[in-house]
Amino acid sequence: MRWYELFDKEIAELLPHAAISAEEPLWRHTSFRIGGPARRMAFPAAAGELTALEEIGRRCGGEPLVLGNGTNVLFPDEGLDRLVINTRDLCALERTGETELTAEAGATLARLAVFAQQSDLTGLEFAHGIPGSVGGAVCMNAGAYGGEMKDVLTGATLWFPEEGVRFLPVEELDLGYRHSLLSDRPDAVVLSASFRLTAGDGAAVKAKMEELMGRRKASQPLEYPSAGSTFKRPVGYFAGALIEQAGLKGLTVGGAQVSRKHAGFVINTGGATCADVLELIAQVQQAVWEKNGVHLEPEVRIIK
Repeated sequence: MRWYELFDKEIAELLPHAAISAEEPLWRHTSFRIGGPARRMAFPAAAGELTALEEIGRRCGGEPLVLGNGTNVLFPDEGLDRLVINTRDLCALERTGETELTAEAGATLARLAVFAQQSDLTGLEFAHGIPGSVGGAVCMNAGAYGGEMKDVLTGATLWFPEEGVRFLPVEELDLGYRHSLLSDRPDAVVLSASFRLTAGDGAAVKAKMEELMGRRKASQPLEYPSAGSTFKRPVGYFAGALIEQAGLKGLTVGGAQVSRKHAGFVINTGGATCADVLELIAQVQQAVWEKNGVHLEPEVRIIK
């Protein structure tokens, strides 16, 4: 019996009301708009349901993969013979103290930033334009315009396959540039995160968020599907500048292109495949290496 047949059987017995989709197109759930079908995609309505799905999926051999807002991933054209757990419905936000907020993993950073602004709290303005979810932001210590998750996080509630649910304070999350404890423990899952902010003026916070969003729109190709910055920032350099210096703006493979607006972005100009993006990434890496001797490491998580 195939893993998904075992999975379907266990779900019918143990989680009969769980929202499960068969052969769900992954492109519908990623900002790149690329990816074939997931054998099974689950949409848990609560943290306990997510952990139950993880346990059932592992027991059946479905290799569970947790997906947030899908803004930093590239899925294969042929799809995935795996269980994908989509956290979109785990999106509750709560004010848990005078300057403290808690957000479930599936809440978007944009919504969290607005919630903070409406609560007259400052500190999350930088996150307003980042298109990912809270869970993904914790995993990669997301940041922009001088701010990072580690600046405002107090800790996160995680699920570990062998240990269950644990709350880890920020000091134990090992947050660095596009890195966290979860970079080394991909089997762990963020369930929620807690933030400590600063009392502020809601109008001023809103004005700052609008200013940063204006800067983002002016400098980034937001009109095209992409996964944001394609490459991590090399020590001592900026990836976009290296790519532009190599004369690669506008370089195209199939439907994938190095953005003419910001060379740090690979965009989907229409009909791009995973193979197109991977080939373009390889060409950019080779050209930058030959010109500057710098290896560009993808920031986009490439799922195989």
